[in-house]
Amino acid sequence: MNLTLKVWRQQNTEDKGALETYQVKNISSEMSFLEMFDVLNEELIVEGKDPIAFDHDCREGICGACSMHINGRAHGPWFKNTTCQLHMRAFKDGDTIVVEPFRSAAFPVLKDLIVDRTSFDRIIQAGGYVSVNTGNSQDANAIPIDKKNADDAFMAASCIGCGACVATCPNGSAMLFVGAKVSQLALLPQGAPERESRVLNMVAQMDKESFGNCTNIYACEAECPKGISVANIARLNREYISAGFSTES
Repeated sequence: MNLTLKVWRQQNTEDKGALETYQVKNISSEMSFLEMFDVLNEELIVEGKDPIAFDHDCREGICGACSMHINGRAHGPWFKNTTCQLHMRAFKDGDTIVVEPFRSAAFPVLKDLIVDRTSFDRIIQAGGYVSVNTGNSQDANAIPIDKKNADDAFMAASCIGCGACVATCPNGSAMLFVGAKVSQLALLPQGAPERESRVLNMVAQMDKESFGNCTNIYACEAECPKGISVANIARLNREYISAGFSTES
C-alpha cells in the first residue's frame, strides 16, 4: 500500500502547529497503524529529520495512551477500537489519511500527536479511590453483590481513560469518563464510605479543569473504544444531586 499522510506537527504547547504531508510506500495491510508510524519515523530519522512524536505503551488496547484523531474520528474508523489495534487493512491503497492529536482545551498539545491528559489524573486524585481495606481477592469474593450491579461496575471499570470521549464531544465534556469512574465505585459496597464526597470532589475538579458540559449528543459513547454507556452519565448526575442534598441537610 502507498499512502499520503497529513500529520499534525507542533513543537510544543506554545507553537501554532500545522499539518505536514508525508508519503509512505510499501505498507503491509497487516501492519498496525502504529507500526506504520514506526516505519515512517525510521525513514525520517535516516533523512536526519525530527521523527513524529506520538504516545503509546502497551499496544494491546489496554492503556489508552495511543490517542490519535484519524480522518476526523478518535482512534480511527473501526468501532470500539483503539489506535494501536487499528490495522492498515482499514484503508485502501492510495488513501490520504489525516492524523491529528485529540483536541480539547483540557488536553494541551505537548508535541505533535502527544497531548497532556494529566487533567484526568487530577480528577481521579480528587476522589476516584477507596480508603477501606478491601482485603485479598478471596475476601472480596465473599462479599455478596447484586449481579447487575457487579456487571455494571465491571463495565464502568473497563474505561481506559484515553480521552476519546472528550476529543469527540463538541463541548469537550469529560462526563463519560467521570461518570464511569464514579459508577465503578458507587455500585460496590467498598465505595460507600466516600460515595458522597467522591462525586462532589470529582465534579468540582472536572469543572476546574475547564471541561465542557454534557448536552446528550451521545458521540462519546459512539466513539469510546470500550463502549462505555452514557447510562453512567445519568448515574453521575443522580449521585451528584443526591450528594448535594445530603450535604445541605
